[in-house]
Amino acid sequence: MNKKFRYSLFWLVCLAGALSVTAQVDTTRHPSDTARLRPDTSRRKLLLFAPLYLDSAFDAGGNYRYEKSFPKYINPGLEFYEGAQMALDTLQKEHVALDVQVFDTRSSTQTLQQMLDSPALEGAGLIIGQVNNARELQLLAAAAARKSIPFIDANYPNDGGITNNASLVILNSTLRTHCEGIYRMLQRNYPTKTLIFFRRKGVQEDRLKGYFTDIDKTTAGVPLKIKYITLDDGFDVSTLAADLDSTQQTVCIAGSLDETFGYRLCALLGSIGKTYRTTLVGMPTWDNFDWTKPECAGEEVVYSTPFYINPSDTLVKIITQNFKTRFYSRPSDMVFRGYECTYRFAKMLLLHGSTLNGSIGEKRFRVFTDFEILPVFLNRQTMTLDYFENKKLYFIHKLDGNVIAVN
Repeated sequence: MNKKFRYSLFWLVCLAGALSVTAQVDTTRHPSDTARLRPDTSRRKLLLFAPLYLDSAFDAGGNYRYEKSFPKYINPGLEFYEGAQMALDTLQKEHVALDVQVFDTRSSTQTLQQMLDSPALEGAGLIIGQVNNARELQLLAAAAARKSIPFIDANYPNDGGITNNASLVILNSTLRTHCEGIYRMLQRNYPTKTLIFFRRKGVQEDRLKGYFTDIDKTTAGVPLKIKYITLDDGFDVSTLAADLDSTQQTVCIAGSLDETFGYRLCALLGSIGKTYRTTLVGMPTWDNFDWTKPECAGEEVVYSTPFYINPSDTLVKIITQNFKTRFYSRPSDMVFRGYECTYRFAKMLLLHGSTLNGSIGEKRFRVFTDFEILPVFLNRQTMTLDYFENKKLYFIHKLDGNVIAVN
């Protein structure tokens, strides 16, 4: 049994034993800096929702079902919890007064709605959720709104059709926000370059194009001159070259979230790089691409992400080394996400207490990334606050799989 497996199983066993965890100290004897900043030193309550699949991993007798294997579908929720637990350990060392309760959104004995209808929400000051679909987002956001509890959606990049909910905070920026950010990045960096928006046929692709054309009409700067081209599934080098100019740089925008389309576009542009100088701007889903694939070689790629883990950051190094030493593995992005969300917003909860909702956009307690949490008004006529969203995007520049710039 390898160390990574033992490590993951260890966390599952701990969780199976009890889904409530507490980070607590006597704040009278050991007052934290945060506690000194606020007159109210009462304990704060944080609720953490994540897909842990404990009932799938263990039978009724508490025996692990998968012997020496570990199902991949368990990893994201477990890794998010691992990061959150590390943050709670840090908070405990800082002598904070915080009560935390963890819920398995994949429980077979209790639905998510039943969890949200339970007395556990009473007195809660903050909800953090690792959400995987619109239904989960809607249920958690509705419960948070009823109780006026800030709800941090840590990973689902969609508003789920939710409106008029001042409790919802979306950290993983929506697709429209990415399109707005890409448009502004092009205005700053490539305003005079030839811009070509390559897309395939599809409803999602129509939506992407619609975002860009809408931004054209509302931008405060000079609108970009973007040429939109729809490609057939079997597009080749000659199809692309017909719209490229060998005498100048062309910025190509991949107007699709389809992975196959993205890889093909990247490979073909890279193959003619000696003749046609191009830069390919991808979509936020490209953060999950396997950049070691040969088809990714030779093309400079730029894509946006709201989360950037700088490997030279001191805390990142500490966490990475800890994983390497103890478990012979590297922490995933979800580990860092769980740590960051739990630590940052728990600190804000401790500082602001019941007034956290009005202070959610503050930029203090930075951990790994710079969040820019702003109110979203989907209807500009009524100007009703629909939710809060992280509008800060990092642009990752890669060449041959290596990061060459981040801005």
